[in-house]
Amino acid sequence: MTYALIVLPFLAVAAIVTAASAVRPRLASRLRASALTALVLVVLTAVFDNVMIAADLFTYPEHLISGIRIGLAPIEDFAYPVAAAFLVPAARALLTPRAAPLGRPTPTPAPAPAPEEGAA
Repeated sequence: MTYALIVLPFLAVAAIVTAASAVRPRLASRLRASALTALVLVVLTAVFDNVMIAADLFTYPEHLISGIRIGLAPIEDFAYPVAAAFLVPAARALLTPRAAPLGRPTPTPAPAPAPEEGAA
């Protein structure tokens, strides 16, 4: 199995969850923040992957990668931070409870009964 095939499920889940989060408020600002985060993570991945590969901490078998590289790092390695940059905010948006609509009070729990006097 190639690294590109290993990455595909992560990218698919990120795309599906991000698309599903479109029904939640502030989609545009969430996507802008995700894109900026992805850019920063790609730069950091490029720097640190290149350092680690140059130091021979790990290698990638040539027959398992596409051959496209950014420095020494295979392009497939950049899919994980991009997927995470979009998946995490989208998942949070979906998992955050919706606010009560305007004009409708939020239900409050009933107060606990007061203890009876003289009860031991």
